[in-house]
Amino acid sequence: MQVSAQVRAIQNYRKRLTQKGVARFEVLGLDSDKELIRALARKLVEDNSETNEIRANLQNKVLAPTSTKGEILAAFRNSPLVGSGILFKREKTSGRKIEL
Repeated sequence: MQVSAQVRAIQNYRKRLTQKGVARFEVLGLDSDKELIRALARKLVEDNSETNEIRANLQNKVLAPTSTKGEILAAFRNSPLVGSGILFKREKTSGRKIEL
């Protein structure tokens, strides 16, 4: 079975994109943001200092920061139980006996 020239051209184009490290993907968004997203995608493909600055700004604004130190402690300190006077005691036992 012969592959048409158009199909071959698309395959070659996508192969070149892959070699450059560019991936195709689909996103959902508002119709009014379509041109903005396309322009941003075109800009991010470039590899220069301006693009790196844009990428860093977007990551700070859009992506949630990964785990930061002290989050659990901060959650406990903001708990509604703070200052309620509840004392939690743990029963101390020697453990359970098992047969081997």
